[in-house]
Amino acid sequence: MAATNDQEAAVRIASGRKAFVEPLRLGERLKEIRLANRWTLGDVSTRTGLARSTLSKIENDQISPTFAAVQKLIVGLGIDLPQLLTPTKPQRQSRGRRDRTALGDGKLHPTPTYEHELLSCQLAQKRMIPFKTIVRARHFGEFQEWIRHDGEEFLMVLEGDILLYSEFYEPLAMSAGDSLYFDSDMGHALVSTSDQDAVVLSVCTPGDGY
Repeated sequence: MAATNDQEAAVRIASGRKAFVEPLRLGERLKEIRLANRWTLGDVSTRTGLARSTLSKIENDQISPTFAAVQKLIVGLGIDLPQLLTPTKPQRQSRGRRDRTALGDGKLHPTPTYEHELLSCQLAQKRMIPFKTIVRARHFGEFQEWIRHDGEEFLMVLEGDILLYSEFYEPLAMSAGDSLYFDSDMGHALVSTSDQDAVVLSVCTPGDGY
């Protein structure tokens, strides 16, 4: 089997007597693999034929393993070279953010066809934008052009009935409890078909918005 680019690079480094992928912190990666499998140093020593003291020094970055040692690790641990060379990714820490919006406390953004209430307005750099909409429009002709914005959108009808017009589909009738996920860069528009104005909850990815 032909050697991969990573293997060829490893051979060049080893033959030149340079530290083996030291910038990748191979020792830390080896320890991560060992702990993920609940292996002791003794277990890894038995599997690879490398001395426990050698393994300990590799994990603590006291020595850089030779190419021969790396080969023993790959074979003994049942992994391939890219797995061993993949840098350890730091664990993502939750920032624990939250933002409650009491009934009626959202930021109002009225338009001729909709009355939007933006929710969770205190959080910056959100990955999604939630808002509640009262659909005032009653006819598609009330829209001067298609509504479209970057990203994707999830929509759920909370009250009443709507007709959802979209650029590539026939109009879709939806009632309270119905939901839809769609690409919001596709032209779309909502109109109320119930006696009272429909109320819709939407969540979309950040973009230009309405």
